[in-house]
Amino acid sequence: MTDRELEGQVAFVTGGGRGIGANVARELAAAGAKVAVSARTREQVEEVAREIGGLALVADVSDPQAVAGMVERAESELGPIDLLVANAGGNIREQQAWEVDASEWWSVFEANVLGVYLSCRAVIPGMLERGRGRIVITGSGAAYLPHSGSTAYSASKAAVWRFGNVLADQLEGRIPVFVISPGLVRTEMTKRAPDDAPWTSPELAPQLVRALASGRADALSGRYIHAEHADLADLVRRADEIRERDLNAIRLQR
Repeated sequence: MTDRELEGQVAFVTGGGRGIGANVARELAAAGAKVAVSARTREQVEEVAREIGGLALVADVSDPQAVAGMVERAESELGPIDLLVANAGGNIREQQAWEVDASEWWSVFEANVLGVYLSCRAVIPGMLERGRGRIVITGSGAAYLPHSGSTAYSASKAAVWRFGNVLADQLEGRIPVFVISPGLVRTEMTKRAPDDAPWTSPELAPQLVRALASGRADALSGRYIHAEHADLADLVRRADEIRERDLNAIRLQR
């Protein structure tokens, strides 16, 4: 891949104040993209934006007006958005679902599902009008792996996978949509996981997002791609087979 392969692109990364989102923003900026990065914590997102020469946006992705305002400001200052990375999300400490406060449980869906929907809803009309754009949604293996912890987090990630999958069908041939799993990356959200957990190198998800932004994998729109376990070049070569056999998908098998 070339050093500046995303030159001229405008990217909007939600949940970019720390962790995976911040690293994605850094990777895209290093590849030449102009990056708007958002988060709820002003100090964090402004630090990342300063580092990459990007635009800091402070807002809650579960607020429709705030999301629309972020997109409007990003496009007025940087230009039309070519890439949305819907990465913002959250989790709660949950041992037994029935003992969690209902509003706290639902807040995970507001961040992980509603936030993704609102971000997509805000950028898609402009992308369709311009005839270009790509969307990358941060999913999780919690969507399908057994015994993966919190009911709120696992259920929300299953929902956002199906959202991205169906959205890709609705936008087929116009805007590629990808749902990715970054693997188990050391972040604030995963700090309670044991040291011997199957950790994923933090650079893999940003590198995958960069490759998806380049357009090389557009034929895989709607497919679930794991940053560590998927060989993207091989998947691209096998794109026809993947579509015909409905691979890289979460389905009921009989």
